[in-house]
Amino acid sequence: MSIRNRLLGLAFASSDLLLEIGRDGRIAFGLGSGPSAQTSAESLIGSSIFDGIGKASAKLLERVVADLAAGSRSAPVEVLFRSGEDRVRRATLRLFGLPDLAPNISISVTWEGPAYALHDPHARPALTPGAFLDRARDLLTAPDASADMTVAFVDVVGLAAAEGLGEAGQRLTARVEAALQAASIDGASAGKLGPERFAMLRDRTIAHDIAGEMRELGLSEGLTLDVAATEVGTETAGNTLNTLRALRFAVEGCLNDGAGGPGLSFTASMSRTLKDADAFRAMARDRSFDLHYQPIVDLKTGAVHHFEALARFKDSAGPADTIRMAEELALINAFDIAVAEKALSRLRRPGAGLMKFAVNVSGASLADDRYVQAVLRMTASRPEERRRLIVEVTESAALADIESANRRLGALRSAGIRVCIDDFGAGSASYDYLRGLSVDTVKIDGRFVEGIQTDPRARTMIGHLVELCRSMKVETIAEMIESEDVAKILRDLGVDQGQGWLFGKAEAEPRTVLAYGEPAAAVRRVGAVSGWG
Repeated sequence: MSIRNRLLGLAFASSDLLLEIGRDGRIAFGLGSGPSAQTSAESLIGSSIFDGIGKASAKLLERVVADLAAGSRSAPVEVLFRSGEDRVRRATLRLFGLPDLAPNISISVTWEGPAYALHDPHARPALTPGAFLDRARDLLTAPDASADMTVAFVDVVGLAAAEGLGEAGQRLTARVEAALQAASIDGASAGKLGPERFAMLRDRTIAHDIAGEMRELGLSEGLTLDVAATEVGTETAGNTLNTLRALRFAVEGCLNDGAGGPGLSFTASMSRTLKDADAFRAMARDRSFDLHYQPIVDLKTGAVHHFEALARFKDSAGPADTIRMAEELALINAFDIAVAEKALSRLRRPGAGLMKFAVNVSGASLADDRYVQAVLRMTASRPEERRRLIVEVTESAALADIESANRRLGALRSAGIRVCIDDFGAGSASYDYLRGLSVDTVKIDGRFVEGIQTDPRARTMIGHLVELCRSMKVETIAEMIESEDVAKILRDLGVDQGQGWLFGKAEAEPRTVLAYGEPAAAVRRVGAVSGWG
C-alpha cells in the first residue's frame, strides 16, 4: 500500500466522505457517502466543491483552502452541503495539505445529522445567548477569522405574540430560527437572545435580505412581522478581542433591558458600548477624571486614619456602572494605574504632610504583573511614599487565580504598601480572599453596617468577623456609618476604623478637620492623621 493510500485511509477512518480537490476547488477524487442517497461520492468528481455548498460556507472554505500550506491541516470547518432541491446537510470538514498530493488538498467530511429543508421547523434552532457568545468567541478568534465577518442583530417584532396563536405561531418561530441559522456564516452561528431578539455572525460580502426573508416567512403563515436587521463590523472595536468583549457587554445590556419589548436595539447598544469604551480609554490615558477623598477615622480616637481616593467621572453614569464596563472590556488595568498615579501626585503636593491614601484596584488588574510593576515603578524614587499607600482589592471582578494574585500583592506588601480586601461580605468569594490573600485590613461591606441597629444577625456576623480578623492580626474597617449610635456599636464590637457620612463625604480636597456627631450636639473633633497602627 502506498503512503498516499495509507494517509487517505487514515483520514477516511474518522469521516463519512473523503475528497481530493485542486486549489480551484475542483473535485478530483471522491470516496464514501455523499450528501444524499441520490448523490454519490463518485458523482461529485469534476464539480467544484464551492458550487456544492451554501454561499456563506463557500466563502469560509475558500479562505481556508487559500491559506492551507503543504504539510499542514486546518481546524474543523462547519459547512452546509446542498442535498437536493432546497435541502441542505450539515457537515464538518478537515483539510489536509498532504505533501505528495500538492498542490491538491485532501478533505475528510463528517456528516452531522440527516439532510433537512432550509425552512424545516425541525432544523437546528437558534443558540441560547451563552452558546451564541461562545460560538462568536470561537469564530472571531480562529486563525482564519475573516475581516468580512459581521455581527447582525435582528429584531422580529410580532414573533412573541404569534407564538400565542397556536401551532402556526410556534411553527413560524421554528422557521425563523432555522432560516437565521442557515443564513449565518457557517450554518450554526445564530442566537436567540430574547423572545423577538436574535443575533448572528455572517459574511458581509454575501448579499442577503434577512429582514425581507423574515417578513416573507411571517406572511407564509398568515402573520405580519415588523423586522429590523442591522450589522456591526467586527473590526469596529479596533481588534477582535475588543469586539468580543463589547459584543458580550452589549448583549447582556440588551437582555437586562427586559423582555417586555424591543427596548434598546442591539446595534444601538453595541455602538454605545464601543463609544463609551473609546471615551473611557481616552479618559484613562489623559487622566481626565477627578479623585475625591473620603476620610476613614480611628473609631477609638476619632482621628483621621487615612483617606480613600474615589474616582469621579464627568458626563457619565454612576462610577459603579462605568467601572463594570471597564472591567468587562478589559480597560480597567490602565485606569487603576492612572488612579494610583493621581493619588501619589496629590501626596506629593506641598502641605500634604503625612496624609495616607487608599486606592482601589480591580481583581481583573491583578491577573498579570502590570499593575504591581507600575505602582512599584512610580514609587521607586520615593520609597517612603509606599508607607502612605494602601491598595483596596475590590471584588467587582473576581480574581481568577488567587494564588498568583497573592504573589503580586505580596510584592506590594514587601515594599511597604498595605493591602485591604474591600467590601467584605458583598461577594461569594470574600472568605476565599481572606483565606488566600495575605492582607493587612478588611473593609466590612456597608450592607451589614446599615442593619446593625435592628438586625441581631448583622451584629453577630460583624462581631465574629472582627474576632477572626483579630486572630489573624488583620485590622477592620466598617463603611457606611451615618450615625453616632452605629459608630458606638461598631466601636464596642472592636472594629478598628470607620468610614461614612457621619465623618464626612468624599470631597475634592482631603479634610483632616472633621465636624460630626448628633446635629444637636454639634460635636467637633479635630482629626490628626494617625499612623497605620
